[in-house]
Amino acid sequence: MGRILVIEDDLTVQKALQHTFENAGYAVTVCDGTNGIEDTFKSSFPTAVVLDLCLPVRPGKEVCRDLKSKYPSVPVIILSAVADVSDKVLLLELGADDYVTKPFSPRELLARVEAAIRRSVRPAGKDVFTFGDAAVNFTAMTVTRKGATVQLTPQEFKLLKFLVDNQDRVLTRDELLNEVWGYGSYPCTRTIDNHVLRLRHKLEKDPTEPLHFRTVHSVGYKFVP
Repeated sequence: MGRILVIEDDLTVQKALQHTFENAGYAVTVCDGTNGIEDTFKSSFPTAVVLDLCLPVRPGKEVCRDLKSKYPSVPVIILSAVADVSDKVLLLELGADDYVTKPFSPRELLARVEAAIRRSVRPAGKDVFTFGDAAVNFTAMTVTRKGATVQLTPQEFKLLKFLVDNQDRVLTRDELLNEVWGYGSYPCTRTIDNHVLRLRHKLEKDPTEPLHFRTVHSVGYKFVP
């Protein structure tokens, strides 16, 4: 069924989480958060990560940010003894897929982890995708609007494909840079803004009031078909 990476320094909680996930059919790798988190991630290749917010060496917020920036498709579910709403918002903005407060119900945690895994699985793409008055043929790499051909650059097309594959999901600028460009090529997040603006002008009925390429303020963008 997959592997869950548990990053938690409390031995009692470690054992409880391992028991919960193994009983549900998952393999489990445990890391106490003292060191080697990324090496453990790479060697275990997890389906999802359960991350304690209070770790002995690095704050869980930093670990979450780093994991999601490098591996955005892997769900990260935060465990925290703090129920502060601002913390939840911050973690979600950093890319966390869910936030569970201690003490927690093992059944609820399992359900939330499995829901996050389901959301992370991209549906098989169709060759032709339509939205508004636009039609995109992903095999032929062509776009039409009201029957007329729309010229997209290869990078615009690649960005459009990624947005469509992740429709209705908020995508941070860093995730888009990582997945579509790669950090080494385009380190400036304004690159994303400029390309989204061009897609709006080419494919939106009213680029100033976009229906499909929506801005999520202070976070990034969301594509709505």
